[in-house]
Amino acid sequence: MLSNRQGQTVPQVTFHTRQGNDWVDVSTDQIFKGKTVIVFALPGAFTPTCSSTHLPRYNELAPVLFANGVDEIVCLSVNDAFVMNAWAEDQHAENIRFIPDGNGDFSEAMGMLVDKNELGFGKRSWRYSMLVKDGVIDKMFIEPDLPGDPFQVSDADTMLNYIAPEAELPKRVTVLSKPGCPHCTRAKSALQESGYKYEEIELGSHGISFSSLQAVSGRGTTPQVFVDGKLIGGADELEQWLSA
Repeated sequence: MLSNRQGQTVPQVTFHTRQGNDWVDVSTDQIFKGKTVIVFALPGAFTPTCSSTHLPRYNELAPVLFANGVDEIVCLSVNDAFVMNAWAEDQHAENIRFIPDGNGDFSEAMGMLVDKNELGFGKRSWRYSMLVKDGVIDKMFIEPDLPGDPFQVSDADTMLNYIAPEAELPKRVTVLSKPGCPHCTRAKSALQESGYKYEEIELGSHGISFSSLQAVSGRGTTPQVFVDGKLIGGADELEQWLSA
């Protein structure tokens, strides 16, 4: 039975982490004491929902969460330290602290250790998120006890809506570019100077072609810049949009 532990203290556990070439034990108190911390726990590193949605969105919304009183955001999974470190490197999630619950001690003490034998995973954490203030659980969002891997309430947007419902979300910016394109360089510089983070999709990589560019933007030139899903256009149009 998945139990909501709001109002209780987090379990006292020692996490065996790997920092550089050294083993470093990290206690529960070192993570939570005197701080406001978000924890989002998930079934496994490198798994589809975790890698494509759960983790990236927390990393994306982290600056807003930090501005609204959160000191740290922790991703926890029943994986060993080497796997978690490799996943952190792969995801480039600079705003997230990765904590390996390798033996499942924390997840078990939270009442969130579940059997994933049918997938060959063994014991793993159920998917949930929580807001912890000075070691006391203020709020938990636990995914419903349904078959498979439900992902409905432990997401970053739900957590942000609980902490700061009026907070302004960061804009999602995508730049479609090609290697050696001076106008692409100009567009990216303009975004950086204006304080916008962006994802870059480069033609010629991962199967992205000029056909893809035409299909998505309706245009055949680079760059093509999108903000919150809306096509802004090339470097000239972007500079006009930024100045406005």
